[in-house]
Amino acid sequence: MNRILPQFEIAEDFKVTAATSRDARFQNQVLASFPSKTVDRLRPCLVPVKLGVGQILYERGEQPEFIYFPEEAIVSLLCMTGNGGSSAIAVCGRDSVVGITPFLGISTVSHQALVQIAGGALRIRSQLLQAEFVHDQLVQRTLLRYIQDLLRQVSQTVVCNRLHPVEKRLCRWLLLSHDRTQSDCLIMTQEFLAHLLGSRRESVAVAAARLQIGGLIHYVRGKIQILNRPGLELSACECYQSSRQETLLPIPH
Repeated sequence: MNRILPQFEIAEDFKVTAATSRDARFQNQVLASFPSKTVDRLRPCLVPVKLGVGQILYERGEQPEFIYFPEEAIVSLLCMTGNGGSSAIAVCGRDSVVGITPFLGISTVSHQALVQIAGGALRIRSQLLQAEFVHDQLVQRTLLRYIQDLLRQVSQTVVCNRLHPVEKRLCRWLLLSHDRTQSDCLIMTQEFLAHLLGSRRESVAVAAARLQIGGLIHYVRGKIQILNRPGLELSACECYQSSRQETLLPIPH
């Protein structure tokens, strides 16, 4: 997969005022749960950016310069192999933070962060949020809770990849992505799904075709329309419900 160099589009009209620091709400749940005094300090440092599909926020072995709070965007964390293979270990949306290694005392990351679905996010320089993590116990508790949830998702994914067939794993990833977006339409090519699932493109094509025949999705030219969410949940492995119980995201209708 070719790297897409980050080209962030910063909102020109983004200005910080006393009113916005009190009244504006964040879509990102982690950021919204920070104490108001912390948000007031951080707000001038939070930059709105637009992330594009396939954009790589950081590679394995890099030291993230920025931490991202996704709002509409969805970012997948992928483990890469020496021969170019990959498999997603976690999906990060508005319930997540991307680039958490500084809070663990680790300078470089062991995975790739790839934008799965385009959309907005807020970014901040790593050292600024790391300073808040050190000095603010409420911020520390919030981020450690998120890290715990992320590790739980990674662990569940390891089990899922080991025990469950491609079709059930595809259902799980579609549901995880649907939970984190406000649209029933997901932009995902078969090649992209193969990278996420760590499977051959042909296997993903067969699995997607079965879901389409079953009336669960409509899939054409890289666009997946969720048609029957309850049916998709029934077709997914139990790993999805295990993950669902650990998140506060509302179930899409």
